[in-house]
Amino acid sequence: MKKIILSVLLACFSLVAFSQVIPSFQFGLKGGANLTKLTTENTFSSDNKAGYYAGVWARIGAAGIHLQPELYISGKNTTLKRTADGAENEVKFTSVDVPVLVGTKIGAAGVGIRLNTGPVVSFIVDDKQTVKTAVGNVFSGNFKGQAFAWQFGAGLDVGKLGIDLRYETGLSKIGKDGYDDTKLSLFTLGVAYRLF
Repeated sequence: MKKIILSVLLACFSLVAFSQVIPSFQFGLKGGANLTKLTTENTFSSDNKAGYYAGVWARIGAAGIHLQPELYISGKNTTLKRTADGAENEVKFTSVDVPVLVGTKIGAAGVGIRLNTGPVVSFIVDDKQTVKTAVGNVFSGNFKGQAFAWQFGAGLDVGKLGIDLRYETGLSKIGKDGYDDTKLSLFTLGVAYRLF
């Protein structure tokens, strides 16, 4: 009896290990909330304010490592306060964000914990660049004048549903017209649904 139980356990562990080696592809929808903060060099302070994001994701993986590119529209809000006199300015903008994350997943039987990190490029949507133009710039590789950041995060998958918590820190300055030293940082909490 002990040999049968040991054989069954060994077969289960082998199946789990083998399933991590087989190449896989997943695709799904994603949406959630973000808390945005702008940082500057001693001139302004900023409060975290809630925004949103929604889009699509893909995950290509093998041997326990995956590449996860995403594409989503993100609304970002914050309040800038001038240090000298306390004057406030509401800042709201929309961007098309493209994270390209590398990660790993630990788990089996449809339940797993993911860790990931990677760069993000944001294409600001404004009167000079529509959502259509921004998405076109993503696929044409036109990164001129865009903002770059880095994301760190963790996620939990249960069946086809996933929950992600991430932190993003700005690598490039996004400000202009007196806000030249401004960088973006934000937290995101999102829900993902795997279509296939």
